[in-house]
Amino acid sequence: MTASAPVGLTVPTGTSLAGCGELARGAAALGYASVWSSEIDELDAFSPLVASALAAPSLEVGTAIVSSFTRGPACLAQSAAALAGLAPGRVTLGIGSSSSVIVSGWNGVAFERPLARTRDLVEFLREAFTGAKVTRAYDTFEVSGFRLASPPSVPPRLFVAALREGMLRMAGAVADGVLLNWLGADDVARVVRLVHDEGDDRQVVARLFVCPSEDAETVRAQARRMIAGYLTVPVYRRYHEWLGRSDALGRLWELWEAGDRAAAAASIPDEVVDALVVHGSPDACRRHVERYVEAGVDVPVLWVLPWGVDVEEGVRALAPAALPAAGDAPTAGDVPGGPSGVRTGARPPR
Repeated sequence: MTASAPVGLTVPTGTSLAGCGELARGAAALGYASVWSSEIDELDAFSPLVASALAAPSLEVGTAIVSSFTRGPACLAQSAAALAGLAPGRVTLGIGSSSSVIVSGWNGVAFERPLARTRDLVEFLREAFTGAKVTRAYDTFEVSGFRLASPPSVPPRLFVAALREGMLRMAGAVADGVLLNWLGADDVARVVRLVHDEGDDRQVVARLFVCPSEDAETVRAQARRMIAGYLTVPVYRRYHEWLGRSDALGRLWELWEAGDRAAAAASIPDEVVDALVVHGSPDACRRHVERYVEAGVDVPVLWVLPWGVDVEEGVRALAPAALPAAGDAPTAGDVPGGPSGVRTGARPPR
């Protein structure tokens, strides 16, 4: 995909949990360096990574993301330690506040003080991974006498998903890296600068939504619906207001609040769609992804979207490794998404 950065792939990317091991083997064969899960309304974040880590020992694995609200601190430490035990030195635990939709609406947990909660969880996890007994009153929760019975020999790296200034600076100050989402290549420099102000060695990972199709009309129509569903969530609306898109997206928010969802989606300008969703020929997509890298992204993580393209073929077309010569193509069992089938829809993380 790019000559200058390792490329990650979102899992499960069109396959079931049972197919994740096969997908991971295929991704490694195609030159992807890592696989990253999400946790929305389908699979949990850890199960696909367990399957991937066991099947493809060369791949790094990461959560992008686990909510800092929906698991208790000790439960999250146990899950992360278990994964790190399977893949020592290959695990990144990405945590973030998520959104009120998932935290409160779906899980019945109060979405309060997200920055403080996420910061406290990073501090707790660092201590818990040492195997020390943790008894401490944090700002947003208290832990009394918890100790990991089997601490990981190599603790997971801790990344924070961040949108606006406060969380970006906090990620730079306390985490090993930052996870970015729903931004354009031209937004990267502003965002990354805030992280590096606090820690200039912090790694930057960005989830990118990619559709290698030259049918711009179809891609934009699908993308508008997805963008409307996400950028009307309060945390993302505030994010894009902060990024300077109030004029471009003002009509979207007005119509959405009025209840006209179709008109709201239709109001999103082409330039916003084209900034937030990478599309076009595979070569055009590569060039677009490279713009993110040049702006400061260390690891672009592709979420290949099925809008008029076969996901399996899209993953192959965007692969970092050169395509095999005729007659040497991998079998279905070697290719991501092979015989397990491809979903017709995709929902990115909130």
